[in-house]
Amino acid sequence: MLNTYEIMETIRMLEEEKLDIRTVTMGISLSDCADSDGAKAREKIYNKITKYAGDLVKTAEEIELKYDIPIINKRISITPISIVAAASSDLDYIEYAKTLDKAAKEVGVDFIGGFSALVHKGMTEADKKLINSIPEALAQTERVCSSVNIGTTRAGLNMDAVAKMGEVVKKCAELTADNGGIAASKLVVFANAPEDNPFMAGAFHGVGEGECMINVGISGPGAVKAALTKVKGEPFDVVAETIKKTAFKITRMGQLVAKEASEKLGVTAGIVDLSLAPTPAVGDSAARILEEMGVEVAGAHGTTAALALLNDAVKKGGVMASSHVGGLSGAFIPVSEDIGMIEAVEKGALSLEKLEAMTAVCSVGLDMIAVPGETTADTISAIIADEAAIGMVNHKTTAVRVIPVPGKDVGEEVVYGGLFGRAPIMKVSDYSSTDFIARGGRIPAPLQSLKN
Repeated sequence: MLNTYEIMETIRMLEEEKLDIRTVTMGISLSDCADSDGAKAREKIYNKITKYAGDLVKTAEEIELKYDIPIINKRISITPISIVAAASSDLDYIEYAKTLDKAAKEVGVDFIGGFSALVHKGMTEADKKLINSIPEALAQTERVCSSVNIGTTRAGLNMDAVAKMGEVVKKCAELTADNGGIAASKLVVFANAPEDNPFMAGAFHGVGEGECMINVGISGPGAVKAALTKVKGEPFDVVAETIKKTAFKITRMGQLVAKEASEKLGVTAGIVDLSLAPTPAVGDSAARILEEMGVEVAGAHGTTAALALLNDAVKKGGVMASSHVGGLSGAFIPVSEDIGMIEAVEKGALSLEKLEAMTAVCSVGLDMIAVPGETTADTISAIIADEAAIGMVNHKTTAVRVIPVPGKDVGEEVVYGGLFGRAPIMKVSDYSSTDFIARGGRIPAPLQSLKN
C-alpha cells in the first residue's frame, strides 16, 4: 500500500522527471481470420481489429485523466501476417498492410505491428511473399510496422534470411528517399524475438498468446537519472539500489495501468515490459544515466559496464512490482530517440562498434541507427548477422533497426521529428562483407542450445 510520501514522490516524478507510460499495446490474435480468399481474410482482419480495439484509445485517455499519467502511445500488435495470409492465394501481401493501416487509423492508434515473419530455421512460401512485400507495404502505409526473426539460440542463424533482409532494408529506404528513408525505421530484424513485446517496430502477437491481451511498456529514464543525482560519488552498490527502488516505483505505475486498462476493456492483462525507453525530449535520455554514473560522455571507456549495471538493476527492481514481466525488459539505447546518444555520436565518443559492444549487456540492439545511403545491402546484412550472433550466443533478444539514408553521408544528419527524433549519420566499415554474406545457409546453434 502506498503511503503519503510515496504518493507525493510519484507526483513529483510525473511533473519534474518526465515519468510516463511509453505504450499501452493491445495484442489481438488473427488466427481465425485466415481464408483462401484474400479479400475475405482482409475483411475479417479489419472487422476483428476494429471490434476489439475500438475503445482502446478512449480507455487509455480515461486512465491518463484519472491518474494524471501521460500515456505516450496507444498501439496494436497482431498475429504475424505471414501466418494469417498463408491460406490465401495472393501473390503478395501489400493489401494486407493497407488493411492494417486502415484499421489502425479507424481506431486511432499510433502504430500497428505484426506485418511480420518468423524465419529463424527456414522460409515458407508465405514468409517469402511477406518479406518481398515489406518495402512496398511500409512505403505505402503510415502506421504499419514490420519485423522478421532470423535466428534463435536453439535454431542458429538463417543466413539466407539475413542476406535477404539487407536487401529489404535497403529497398525500404530507397522507396522513401524523399522522407529520409523512413520506411526502414518501421522495420526490425530480430534474433530471439519475444511474442509479447509492446514496443514498435518489433511488436507482434505471438502464437503462444491469448485471444486478446493488454501489454504495457514503461519509460522513465529521467526519473532514474534524477534519483542518481542524489547519490553522486557513492559506490556502485548504492547506485544499483537506487536504480532498483526507482524502477520499482515506475513499474508499479505500469502495473496499475495494465490492470485498469484490461478491466475497462474486458480483456486479459498481459505483461509489463520493464524497458527504460528514452524519447527525444531533453531530460529523457538513457545516455544521461550512464553519464551520471561517471563516464564523461556515453561511449567513453566504462560505458558498457555502466549499462550492464543499469540493465540488471532495472530488471531487479521492476520484477517485484509486476505480476507478469515480459517483452524486452531492460534499457533501450536507440540513437535517434535519445538526445544524449545523439550528442555522443556528434562528439565522436560513440561509434557503431561501441554500440555493438553495448548491446551485449542491454535490452535490445542497434536501434534507430542512420548510416550512409550508399551502404550496401551486404554490409547491412553483415551488421544484422553480427548483432544476431550476440543474441544467439547470449540467450537474449537482439535486434537491428538501421536506416541507410538516401543522399546522406557521415557528418550529416536526418531529421524525422516526433518520436523518431533526429539521427547523425554513422560510419560503417570501409571493408567488404560480400563474400561472407554470399555463403548463405545456416550458422549452427551454439552448444548451449542443447540445454534441456
